[in-house]
Amino acid sequence: MNDLFDAKVAEHYIGRINSLNQASKRQWGKMDVAQMFTHCLKPFSIADGALLIKPNKIIRFLFAKKAKKSLLAGVPFKKNLPTFPEAIIVDPREFEKEKLKLTDTINAFTKKGESGVKNSEHPFFGEMTPTTWSILLSSHLDHHLSQFGA
Repeated sequence: MNDLFDAKVAEHYIGRINSLNQASKRQWGKMDVAQMFTHCLKPFSIADGALLIKPNKIIRFLFAKKAKKSLLAGVPFKKNLPTFPEAIIVDPREFEKEKLKLTDTINAFTKKGESGVKNSEHPFFGEMTPTTWSILLSSHLDHHLSQFGA
């Protein structure tokens, strides 16, 4: 498990992001690389309280406990998992602009540390600490960067 509060971990992810280009091809899923960058911003916005998502209580009740346990055990995300509607990106995005937003967001998250996490509840996973947010964000980035071979 990587701690995104660690500057070296953040640098690692930013290096992977910088290895991508507009022509990078996905290995699964529907998003292009610029859309993926935008998608990866959404959990950061939930963590800092800027994006509020209404949870689906039935789905959360049925699946969240096991999924959170897997996440914290370091089990990688499965391919093609569903996401919340606010994170489905279908419109065209500008590669360089979205890349810069994502790298700036990762740097800001790392710099602020635990004090940057304002939301103690994830719409799917439920109660979260700054540490569990860091693990989630790191795992989510790893999943989508791997999606594009980075």
